[in-house]
Parts: sequence; structure tokens; C-alpha cells
Amino acid sequence: MAIQLSCATFLGVEGIIISVEIDISRGIPSFNIVGMADTSVKEAKDRVRAAIINSGYKFPNNRITINLAPADLKKEGTIFDLPIAIGILIASKQIEIESMDQYLVMGELSLSGKLKKVKGVLPITIEGSKKGFKKLLIPYDNYVDCSMIKGIQIYPLNSLKQAVGFLLHKDMPSYHYEEVKEIAKESSRDFSEVIGQEAAKRALEVAAAGGHNILMHGAPGSGKTMLAERITSILPNLTYEEALDVTKIYSVHEGVNYEGGLIQRRPFRSPHNTITEVALVGGGRNLMPGEISLAHNGVLFLDEILEFKKSLLQMLRQPLEDRTIKITRNAGTVSYPSSFMLVAALNPCPCGFYGTNIKPCRCSDYEIKRYIGKLSGPLLDRIDIFTQVNPLSYGEINCNIKKESSKEIRERVENARTIQVERFKSENIKSNSEMKQKHIKKYCQINNKTSKILELAFNKFHLSTRVYSRILKVSRTIADIEGKENIEEKHIIEALNYRKFINSEII
Repeated sequence: MAIQLSCATFLGVEGIIISVEIDISRGIPSFNIVGMADTSVKEAKDRVRAAIINSGYKFPNNRITINLAPADLKKEGTIFDLPIAIGILIASKQIEIESMDQYLVMGELSLSGKLKKVKGVLPITIEGSKKGFKKLLIPYDNYVDCSMIKGIQIYPLNSLKQAVGFLLHKDMPSYHYEEVKEIAKESSRDFSEVIGQEAAKRALEVAAAGGHNILMHGAPGSGKTMLAERITSILPNLTYEEALDVTKIYSVHEGVNYEGGLIQRRPFRSPHNTITEVALVGGGRNLMPGEISLAHNGVLFLDEILEFKKSLLQMLRQPLEDRTIKITRNAGTVSYPSSFMLVAALNPCPCGFYGTNIKPCRCSDYEIKRYIGKLSGPLLDRIDIFTQVNPLSYGEINCNIKKESSKEIRERVENARTIQVERFKSENIKSNSEMKQKHIKKYCQINNKTSKILELAFNKFHLSTRVYSRILKVSRTIADIEGKENIEEKHIIEALNYRKFINSEII
């Protein structure tokens, strides 16, 4: 009779329950694993055999067949070692277990029988909880990742022998979910360190309050990067659900330094302009998430955005609109969340001094147009706020006026976000930047006088429908910062000013 245990794997950031079926029958001794198992799974035969023997049990000298179902899904990794070993011990009647129906089992075995940490346990634990599994057997080093999930009992184990002892005697208390009470650490970078640039600070405050994409342009050394690096200090802390989504992504990625536990600070990703397409949007042999997914619920900062390849910038168009990225390769298809706030910075021309009074610009009109041309119209349409960062005068640098701190700005941002969460509690969105056309019609009502201002700008500057919608979204955010229920004329005017790009051209 075949023995069945439940394990799991993951695809993208979603867990998938896998049935591990073990059959031991008479015949020429063999050990076969079927069910689209890759090399790392098939190598489990040698690890499991050595782990069983070195843990003091006998390895059956029979025909052993392991089936991993569903058979049409490719299985990778070492996560199946522990359920295979336990299944063999039950099937060979070396241990007797009444039922394994409530257990989800996973873990990599060393040759000595010790359990090693595996990747992807967080999305697996979430899926197991949804599917009704009550108990989870995992390697000890994985318990921090799993213990943040409600509704499932965690049993962290050090070895195969300890796992068998627990199944026989039930002599171990479980780790239960505990609400994370630790507050995210304050950022070491503060807006009080930034001299002047009040207009740019205001633009960043509006962007943070509504989750809007923002582009800063100005001469080299004017402070664009300094401002961008401090934007996370004014963003509200992650909620538990947001933190869980971010942690899932980092827990499955092979190239980031994730040490376990719930990630509580909003991500800030700043890739270099030499980044590859795969590293930016995701993919590769193992379909790993890219920078746009690692920035989920946080900030993606593209410094000197015009130094990035134009093809890379075009790839941002769909994720900016849909807030998710679907990757299809030979290895399969996977979707990753990518709801990030884009913060970009650029110089106005190749020499950097076009439109400033610092130095005369050395670039021709053709060179400037070609340089700026890397930003296509559809990509510019997806940016809500444009702000110029001007060089400081000597008087501004030596001014002793006290600057507003990040904490003071963040209070206004959090109040605006609280208004938005309450407004959209039945809409399945959280911020003004996520509003679709139906939300704009419902929550961005304007009076006749305000409408005429917007109509004049729409006709004069030939604005697209998308830009029109984004102006209303930004206006709604400005009104929220001021605690106003309705969008007023001054809010529309300020939002229109945020559409001024290089040479004060409204786009």
C-alpha cells in the first residue's frame, strides 16, 4: 500500500502543495523518483539513504518508487528530502503513525540526518494555512520565517531522528504566531539635512502621500540623489499585510541578503544603469524576481535615468500601470507583484547645465532632444510629478533657518494615507495613485470653476487622457494632505505645476 505525505514547493511567490507518495514493493532493489523531478530532487536518493542509515534506521532493500504529484509540475530543490525519508520509514513499517493528514513536511537532509534550511517556506506556510494544514514540520533554521503566520502550528526540528521522535510521541510544544510589535527603525537619513530645495521637498511629500511616481531634473550636484535617498524616511511604515508581501519576495530570491524574519521597512532599490533586463524585471533560469519586484511596496530609484538603455526603460511601462509583472520563459510562467513608487533623477542635457545660470550649456538643440528622447511619451505619461531641483546660492547654503525634519513631514503623509485607506476600504486599493477611472469619477469631483481651469490646460497643452487622470489623482492627494474633503482650485493649479518638465514645458 502506498503511503502519502504532503509537502510543498513554490512558483514565484505562491506556494503549491505537493503530494509525496511512497510505495515499497518486492522486486529488484531500486530507488526511483517520478513526477517531473529535476536533478536536485533525484539526488535526494543518496541523501535520504545515508540519512536513514546514519540516524539508526534500516534502509529497505526493496523496489522503492516515489511519486511527486501533480506530475505535470516541475519539481526543484531539496525541500522533499524529509517527507521522502519519513514516508520510507512508515512504508517499511519501522515506525507507525496514525495519520499524516494534518502535517505539511519539508526540509533538506544532510548525510548525517541533520536538517538544513530551505528556501521559500514563507509562501509555502501561507498556502498550507489556506489549505487547512494545522501542523508544519520544518528545519529549525526556518522557524522565524514561518512563525509569523496565523493559524498553523510550527514544529522546528534539527534532525530526521528528532522528527520521527516527535511523530511517535508528540512531545514537543509548537511555536505559535505572535504579533510583531517591533517598530521599524528610523532612517539614518533625514530631510532636515537637506539645505533649501523647499519646492522639491514639497513635491516629494505629495508623491509620498499618494504613492505617486516622481521625476526630479536639475543640474549636477543640485541634490537630486540626496533628496531621493531620504524619501523612505517620510513614507508610512509597512502594514502587516504589506510586510508579509515584501518578505515573501525576499524569501524566495537567491541573490539578496535576507536573514529571516518580517521585513518592516519599505524597500529602497537603486540599481546601477548597467543593470540587465533580467535583473530589472526578473526571469533567468529559476524565474527569480527582479528589482521592480524587490521594490514592491517601496521605492525604485533610477538615478541618471537617461543613462539606462531605452529598451530597459520601456520595460517599466507595463509594471507601472498594472503593478505586477508576468514573466514567461522556457522554464515556465510566473507573476510577481511590482507595486512600487518610481523615483527618477536626470540632468536636463548631456552637459547638465541647460536652463541653469551656473554655466552656459554646451549642447546643441539636437543633442538635447536626442538625450531627452530616451524618455518616451508613454513613459512620461506614467509619471505623476515632475519637479526641478535648482542649484543653491551662497546665501541659501549658509542660511541658519531650522529645516523641517522627516518626522514632521511623515506625520502629514501618514494622515493623508489614513484618509485614503478609509476612503478605499471597500475598493481593494490603498492609495490615490492606484485609482482607476471608476474611482476617479467617484472620488475626484470638481466644481465648474475648477473644471474650467483644467479644461483650459487640457486644450492648450494637448494633454492625454492618462495625464488628465493623473492630474486629478495628484490634486486629490494635495487635498488629502490639507484635510480637505473636496478638490479646490489651488489643488488643481499645484498639480498642473507638477507637470512642468524641462524648460517649464507642461507635458
